[in-house]
Amino acid sequence: MNLDLNGVVSTADRMMLVETFVRIVDAGSLSAAARLLETTQPTISRRLKTLEKSLGVRLLQRSTHAMKLTDDGMRCYTRAKELLAGWQEFESEIRGAGEEPVGLLRVIAPHAFGQQQLVAPLAEYLARYPKMAVDWTLHDRTPDFIAEGIDCALRVGDIPDPSVVAIRLGEVPRIVVCAPAVLAGREPPTHPEQLAALPWIAVSSFYRNEVALTHRQSGETLRFAIQPRMYTDNLYAMRSAALLGVGAAIGSSWAVREELDAGRLVQLMPDWEAAPLPIQLIYPPARFYPARLRRFIDIMKVAVPQAFGILPPP
Repeated sequence: MNLDLNGVVSTADRMMLVETFVRIVDAGSLSAAARLLETTQPTISRRLKTLEKSLGVRLLQRSTHAMKLTDDGMRCYTRAKELLAGWQEFESEIRGAGEEPVGLLRVIAPHAFGQQQLVAPLAEYLARYPKMAVDWTLHDRTPDFIAEGIDCALRVGDIPDPSVVAIRLGEVPRIVVCAPAVLAGREPPTHPEQLAALPWIAVSSFYRNEVALTHRQSGETLRFAIQPRMYTDNLYAMRSAALLGVGAAIGSSWAVREELDAGRLVQLMPDWEAAPLPIQLIYPPARFYPARLRRFIDIMKVAVPQAFGILPPP
């Protein structure tokens, strides 16, 4: 980093210092900012001190266990965010809409879908943009985008957080299935309420002690209580348990199609389905979105419905 005799930061370094300061505040600590910027904590600390010296104000009050913005720091943070967004927008306009993304995209994907179905759209993205790399982390939760440095997340189910931007990519149909052994000695159910008498596997992320099914033609919805013998939050664990005859379960149609075709599972009450699950791509609101994220969104909008053979978004 270059300083003149008066301690003024060179023009080339100013944007880096501003970005470092914003990252420190967003990430919540110097060490977290160092991880996001792929450098060391002493380097981050040195940049912060240089920025404070250049501006002639104290930006952060730090103790062993806490970090707090000063009043000057708060004003600086607000203007720094605007400055960075403006600079990114300026770069994008100059480079043009055909800008090829370069760098690292950090994505959170759900465990079940992220191991298999979503890898094909990911591979398409990497093939189309050879200068990109992707950090593909599997979690069934909504991340703290800013603190964790995450660009976007793919989520299954409703998004209760109104502070994020959500793009619905499609909906996955869900059906009731069980192993043939579960029906041994029983009359096949002819009405949804008869399903309550079966042993059940609950997918606790979506249903636990009650099931709601809707008739495909009439739209009638019926609810009934179940007494699960097993609870799990993992789709693959549910499928494995269903194959072993633990009980009936509601699963995404794509996840059990092979087993249904082979006769290892049977579909119960095929005219009745659980509400489909939306697949959504979410990311934090911003004035400007980098090319790496914009291109990823474009590919996911087309590739995800194709990969799952799912219903288009309503």
